[in-house]
Amino acid sequence: MAQRIRYFFGLFSDAIKGEEQDYTRIPLKTGIFLLAVPMILEMVMESLFAVVDIFFVGRLGEHAIATVGLTEAILTIIYSVGVGISMAGTALVARRFGEKDYKRAGTVTFQLLLVGGGTSVLMGILGYRFAEEILQLMGAEPAVISSGIGYTRIIFAGNTAIMLLFLINGIFRGAGQPHLAMRALWISNGLNIILDPLLIFGIGNIEGFGIEGAAWATTIGRSVGVFYQLYHLFNGKHRLVIKKSNLKVRWVTLKRIFSISIGGMGQFLIDAAAWIVLTRIAATFGSSAVAGYTIAFRILMFSLMPAWGLSAAAATLVGQSLGAGKFMRAELSAYLTAKYNFYFLAVVTGLYLLFADGLVSLFADNPEVIEVAGNGLKITVLGYIFYAVGMVMVQAFNGAGDTKTPAYINIGVFWLLEIPLAYLMAVSWGFEVTGIFIVIACCHSIHALIALWFFRKGKWKKMPL
Repeated sequence: MAQRIRYFFGLFSDAIKGEEQDYTRIPLKTGIFLLAVPMILEMVMESLFAVVDIFFVGRLGEHAIATVGLTEAILTIIYSVGVGISMAGTALVARRFGEKDYKRAGTVTFQLLLVGGGTSVLMGILGYRFAEEILQLMGAEPAVISSGIGYTRIIFAGNTAIMLLFLINGIFRGAGQPHLAMRALWISNGLNIILDPLLIFGIGNIEGFGIEGAAWATTIGRSVGVFYQLYHLFNGKHRLVIKKSNLKVRWVTLKRIFSISIGGMGQFLIDAAAWIVLTRIAATFGSSAVAGYTIAFRILMFSLMPAWGLSAAAATLVGQSLGAGKFMRAELSAYLTAKYNFYFLAVVTGLYLLFADGLVSLFADNPEVIEVAGNGLKITVLGYIFYAVGMVMVQAFNGAGDTKTPAYINIGVFWLLEIPLAYLMAVSWGFEVTGIFIVIACCHSIHALIALWFFRKGKWKKMPL
């Protein structure tokens, strides 16, 4: 027993320190552990920040919470593009690492930075210019627009930091260096958490900026995280490094990035569009409904982010195994990761069913908001055990470079099924926001089962990268 404990803590230490490994050869369980630990810790910080951020913003009232919720619904488009491009990064870099072609991995990385940086600047300009129209489109009340437009403009103006943080972390994961992704997010979000109360409420005789302070905290924190990432991409201390010879535009590589990214962007843009519509439906029932809806999903993200971190291990293992020509190892890595994720989210489901009301009361004191959020937690987690498997299958597809299959599944489930059913349940049948939560739980379960079916067919093994 003592020997096993020492082995566990030694492995945990290696995962945190970031000892570079050959993930095409080490035992699968060891590989999953070494990748998943920093990925989970990375996502824990991301989810912790989301909860802490809404905790401080919640002190400003329901209009402030509604502003954050409505802005984030549109901001998911930027997240979607960033994560979509990062999928190409993870798949391409993982494949090159599986082939042991580290020079080409550096070339791919530079092309990814060009794509992500250019796209984010364009989206930032448009978001800043049309901030008021965006809030109006989302159904924000006049008081919400008046008090929150500054927040929305700052967030959009600083979106390059958000985009690059997602993108470069995806690149690090593909290279089997999740410890760098973890540290970047801990630095950026740790700084966010420190700056949030200072910039929102002020300190001593220094007055705070209100809700705009939350936007500045996010922008500053994530910008610092990006500088940390860029330092490690250029310092030459790792297998993944951008050298002078990589600093050229490679049109063939850019074409491949766009090809993979389109499917990745499609996945999350489809999901984001569905999220926007669901938020818009919730907005028809007033600011309290939107606030409760926002709080519920901020809390849910606290558990889903670590689950996504664990799932991301499958993307790296699948990508590198395919690069090494080890197809059975790629498949087994996905199934084993799904098993561990199932256990994790099963425990989370039980905890939320027992303690949902107590958790929600930490973030709001309005009885109507608490009721909406509490019901949302209890209903949505009923689909978690299916979703645990589905998210791993999706990550496995993405790690193989097959980003289009999950995109097609998203269209069928989220657009053709979830949105119409949510409108029927919430508006036509009078279930209001509760109806939206019911539909989300059901549709994400269906999504998971379809993804598993397509994964078992095995076409993802034949993706040329």
